Amino acid sequence: MATGQLFSRNTQALFYNYKQLPVQRMLDFDFLCGREAPSVAGIIIPGAEGFQKLFFGQEEIAIPVHSSIEAACGAHPTADVFINFASFRSAAASSMAAMKQPTIRVVAIIAEGVPEADTKQLIAYAQANNKVVIGPATVGGIQAGAFKIGDTAGTIDNIIQCKLYRPGSVGFVSKSGGMSNELYNTIARVTDGIYEGIAIGGDVFPGSTLSDHVLRFNNIPQVKMMVVLGELGGRDEYSLVEALKQGKVHKPVVAWVSGTCARLFKSEVQFGHAGAKSGGEIESAQAKNQALRDAGAVVPTSYEALEGAIKETFEKLVEEGEIAPVPEVKPPPIPEDLSSAIKSGKVRAPTHIISTISDERDVEPCYAGVPMSTIVEKGYGVGDVISLLWFKRSLPRYCTQFIEICIMLCADHGPCVSGAHNTIVTARAGKDLVSSLVSGLLTIGPRFGGAIDDAARYLKDAYDRGLSPYEFVEGMKTKGIRVPGIGHRIKRADNRDKRVEMLQKYAHTHFPSVKYMEYAVQVETYTLSKANNLVLNVDGAIASLFLDLLAGSGMFTKQEIDEIVDIGYLNGLFVLARSIGLIGHTFDQKRLKQPLYRHPWEDVLYTK
Repeated sequence: MATGQLFSRNTQALFYNYKQLPVQRMLDFDFLCGREAPSVAGIIIPGAEGFQKLFFGQEEIAIPVHSSIEAACGAHPTADVFINFASFRSAAASSMAAMKQPTIRVVAIIAEGVPEADTKQLIAYAQANNKVVIGPATVGGIQAGAFKIGDTAGTIDNIIQCKLYRPGSVGFVSKSGGMSNELYNTIARVTDGIYEGIAIGGDVFPGSTLSDHVLRFNNIPQVKMMVVLGELGGRDEYSLVEALKQGKVHKPVVAWVSGTCARLFKSEVQFGHAGAKSGGEIESAQAKNQALRDAGAVVPTSYEALEGAIKETFEKLVEEGEIAPVPEVKPPPIPEDLSSAIKSGKVRAPTHIISTISDERDVEPCYAGVPMSTIVEKGYGVGDVISLLWFKRSLPRYCTQFIEICIMLCADHGPCVSGAHNTIVTARAGKDLVSSLVSGLLTIGPRFGGAIDDAARYLKDAYDRGLSPYEFVEGMKTKGIRVPGIGHRIKRADNRDKRVEMLQKYAHTHFPSVKYMEYAVQVETYTLSKANNLVLNVDGAIASLFLDLLAGSGMFTKQEIDEIVDIGYLNGLFVLARSIGLIGHTFDQKRLKQPLYRHPWEDVLYTK
């Protein structure tokens, strides 16, 4: 066990099993104390590497993340404190691994419930190798104005109120972490504050004892008096009694052992800590308090009188000239996190993204205001989900069913079309699903699957302006633009596209109006007089019928319809549908274990 000061303003730690809040609290304390460098040198997350972004005052910093204790110790040889936030299941093993590193001097174990046999092994190793263990079941410790472990002393407001941002003259040690915060406040009210505070932890076998730290405090010149808070159960306090009797402690000790109320209960009482359980009269709070009083410690008659005893002892030391008044300093303000400042209404900040279609912040996600449970319970289909996420409203069932029909009809058109071909080639090159899918999707454009928007745009403009099919087609010819939605490589007037016929039949049956489709058919009649393959294709059918859906449903304004066509909603249908087929082709090629594709020479015209 160390015989003097554990920490300083230059102490740096390694933090095991990253927790954002305690690490940020350590860095905020560093800034409050005016440290030049952060006290957290590195973070250890088994199996992970990289950096964690945190704040050091106003500045955002990147703290290295290491995958192992050995790697962290090697990268930060001056970090001699290991703060272990591992669970009780792995805390012992990771703590032992840390203690075996020559650079680690102090290990703080936060977890409660570490197996007692494991704790005994840690204690034995620490004693044999001059290491210090704080915990298990501890909140940690603090040296005022210099360094603190994890959540010790709580919030910044509490730290400022307890004057922990600068050193005082009192050394404090307790079993309880929660009561430590209370005593820091009490000590700050009646003295110049603490110099160092340690919570040894509430388990039956703490890694270091109350007397270990009192003896350390006795060797630290800046510590002028000690305050000790014990509790019923165990015999740790008697080692302090022996140290006092043997004259090893030369500074005033104010002590109190909590748990005197246990005698009021008829049966044995187990308090919050595993070690806070009286095992007989000698382990009672009354017996310990009396023993400490007989050994020379200042022991009040009750916990309520503890503050007065601390004050009286401190003032006596001031009168004797042992303690000089500590000049008060004003700590710098800690910048408030934006999230908490917004929540408290102190600031307003612009958002970076606007979303109107979904919201996941409540109990369950919502699509356009409709809870996920409602979507499932009412049996909504894919078309209904598209209507919510794309159009921000629940369209009538005939509309959503039409959307689903379009998706089914456009899902695939065989392996020979350009998009499927590219996906097949990519999949056979051994690429992953996303790469193969994207390879096919990137082919979609004016010449493959991307004509739906253009077909809708030109058909709507022509119909709304009252152009005859002749004026429309010839006008497009004059501009050098092929009429989108018209023409097919295979289909002819006597071999119509079955998909087009099914869409038209559905619309005639369910749509209240099919004016745009009828106009498209009139255009087809004119184009067929020019060539037998200038039939209305599936792009043109979907385009014209979608215009009828938007106009006939009565749920969209003219401006909204124009915007939908302009943005590219209709091509979105083809992209969504064809993704199904492209994924299928990817799986098909991988299932068949097809080799790398090489185009045959016979199918290439080599020319100069």
